[in-house]
Amino acid sequence: MAHSRYKVREIAQQAGLSEATVDRVLHNRPGVREGTRAEVAQAIADLDKQRSQLRLAGRKYLFDVVMQAPPRFSGAFREAVEAELPSLAPAVVRTRFHFRETGSVPAMVETLDKLVTRPSQGVIVKAPDTTEVSDAIDRLTEAGIPVVTYATDVPNSSRVGYVGIENRAAGETAAYLLEQWLCDSASSVLVTLSSNAFRGEEEREMGFRGALRRSGGVGGSGSQRTLIDISESEGLDTTVERLVLDALERNPGIEAVYSIGGGNMATVRAFEKLGRRYRVFIAHDLDRDNKQLLRDKKISAVLDHDLRSDANLACRMLIQGRGGLSGVTTVMSPIRIITPYNMP
Repeated sequence: MAHSRYKVREIAQQAGLSEATVDRVLHNRPGVREGTRAEVAQAIADLDKQRSQLRLAGRKYLFDVVMQAPPRFSGAFREAVEAELPSLAPAVVRTRFHFRETGSVPAMVETLDKLVTRPSQGVIVKAPDTTEVSDAIDRLTEAGIPVVTYATDVPNSSRVGYVGIENRAAGETAAYLLEQWLCDSASSVLVTLSSNAFRGEEEREMGFRGALRRSGGVGGSGSQRTLIDISESEGLDTTVERLVLDALERNPGIEAVYSIGGGNMATVRAFEKLGRRYRVFIAHDLDRDNKQLLRDKKISAVLDHDLRSDANLACRMLIQGRGGLSGVTTVMSPIRIITPYNMP
């Protein structure tokens, strides 16, 4: 690694490490943790991906993407961001990624606070809507670092804007589709969330319940449909499967699923283990898992949105926040209904 194509300063900035630490890694000196060596290797790989863009003339920006999400979602968004970087020309944008599959609020706050000194020029964040996270976003803003929330909002913070779908409308759409499939059946519905701390998931559930109630599906004049919630799985397959198995054993009337928080492979597996069938399964996001489930016709429909458009808009909002653009219009991402027959 001693013959790196990049200056120590560039690698250190990309990795968020000191130049001295990077120098020790590049020259294979002892006393460096394997995790630190991996961070330097990843920084070089990221620079390689962005190398072609560095030939472009224009203002240079270094943005950070901070997410608490399963790899199936964070990985898809990373691909979308990297695919959109050339379209931001003449601006030249580099990105660093900080992904956690699970994590506490203090860990998220610690990551955000570190970006004040690394330094970052803009942050895209998917995080729980808590006072601590909101305060951390405010500290970034006070340091002159614009923040955009993605997929789930932290509205009481000083973020410059939110990018993603209108989550309440997405929940209402899911309820509409589910009622069309279930018709007059009194089937109970399993509603799966990853965490109640994510505002986006809470809004989807509120939209879903509200639309069912208005249609007579929950407590109205119609089928009096029962909803069974499971949450705090963090979208992890092992946890989702355990919670779904327990819900199914306790509720023999479950014949439908609205998956808000993911883990759909695990949910399908739980039904199959118990020999149970479902009549309709509505999910979110066209990630690898959901594409496979759609191909196998094991889920009915996916509510999706264009990640690349989201990534492009979020980056342009950050550039505007740095004074490099004007007139960037914030719009909600259109909700796309994907079935096995119209999958991109």
